Amino acid sequence: MANLSARASRISGFLSKFEFAEENDRRLTILSSRKSGAIFREHIYEFPKVVSTTQKLLKASATLEVPVYITTQNKARLGDTVSELLSQITPDNGQPGNTVIANIDKTAFSMYTPDIVSQYHSATKNKSDKDPEQKLDAIIVGIETHICVTQTTLDLLEAGHRVYIVADAVSSVNSEERGIALNRLRDAGAIVTTSESLIFEMLRDAKSPGFKSINGLIKEYKEDTKNAVKILCKY
Repeated sequence: MANLSARASRISGFLSKFEFAEENDRRLTILSSRKSGAIFREHIYEFPKVVSTTQKLLKASATLEVPVYITTQNKARLGDTVSELLSQITPDNGQPGNTVIANIDKTAFSMYTPDIVSQYHSATKNKSDKDPEQKLDAIIVGIETHICVTQTTLDLLEAGHRVYIVADAVSSVNSEERGIALNRLRDAGAIVTTSESLIFEMLRDAKSPGFKSINGLIKEYKEDTKNAVKILCKY
């Protein structure tokens, strides 16, 4: 996993209840709650915008060496992660792919399952002598905002992790559910932010090694970002 002091630095703006003395002991990761196939593609509010934003974040995480955890919800019935994201995670065009720590199917609504926790502990074992139970800076994307995203966020917060919910990368079947869920999760201690803001907070400095790639990515997704924020960040 990428250490915040090495590539992503510290993300600012956390609530004091989640601050620790050793900020560099925290580790950044993206958790993607299911984005299954056609069954959701046809019904989720502004689904294409959510997928596009997630693609952008996955590309940024590959550049910044941020690990990714993925879950699907009852894949046998609801389908796998959408092809647009699968192709980004394991590209066949010579581009760098993502560091996927776990890709787990589940029936629980929360992503924070024993399997995910076990994978996280295995990935961080012996990474820090100071804190064998390192806490996450977890970035949440996926569906649905008021169900899987909500329960995952609440479980992560209860476990002492800090949580970022990307407003332009989460959605629900009923658009009205998004605002209620995001407001509730902000009140619970999560940070609700946008994809572009978060990417630059991870990058931290224009002198960072990944700046050129990230700057190109921002330009590539300029119109998609504009349209996604215009629609999904009004709630």
